[in-house]
Amino acid sequence: MDEKIERVTLFGMDVDGVLTDGSIIYGDSGLELKQFNAHDGMGITLLIRAGITPFIITGRRSEATMRRAVDLGISEVHQGISDKMSCLKAILSKYGKRLEEVAYIGDDLSDIEVMRSVGIPIAVADAASEVKECARFVTSRPGGYGAVREACEFVIRLNGYQGKLWDLFIAGVKRCTCDE
Repeated sequence: MDEKIERVTLFGMDVDGVLTDGSIIYGDSGLELKQFNAHDGMGITLLIRAGITPFIITGRRSEATMRRAVDLGISEVHQGISDKMSCLKAILSKYGKRLEEVAYIGDDLSDIEVMRSVGIPIAVADAASEVKECARFVTSRPGGYGAVREACEFVIRLNGYQGKLWDLFIAGVKRCTCDE
């Protein structure tokens, strides 16, 4: 781990091309569909259980994105953002964190400014070449096909977690009860 990075506490994501494969399907009546990967969802669940706060900054607005975020317990969701860096600074201020504590996964040119500023910049396997050049870690999987899960596991391990991911998962399950 770099000396300047003590611990990753925030994990940021773009959506189209990262949490999805970048496809946007328009149906009749204005319906917009996106496909999300369950493995990525489990990665985000593990992040939360490891004490890392996930957040989304995306240039598009989509009801499907908000629904997926709610399903995963991501409360910090910023859509329709043209200036991702300003948005990130507002998130840092809200949580009292520094850029060095942030991991961010992106895929395209609109992610580069943020990626160049954070402690752990991550690119999906099918990211634009310019994005890969500024990444510390490039996933082996493309966006929408488990890249976020891979990045989550990388960050959890980078934070020093040595156990089996199953143990991290089951620790969160044991905190939940069926009586609630």
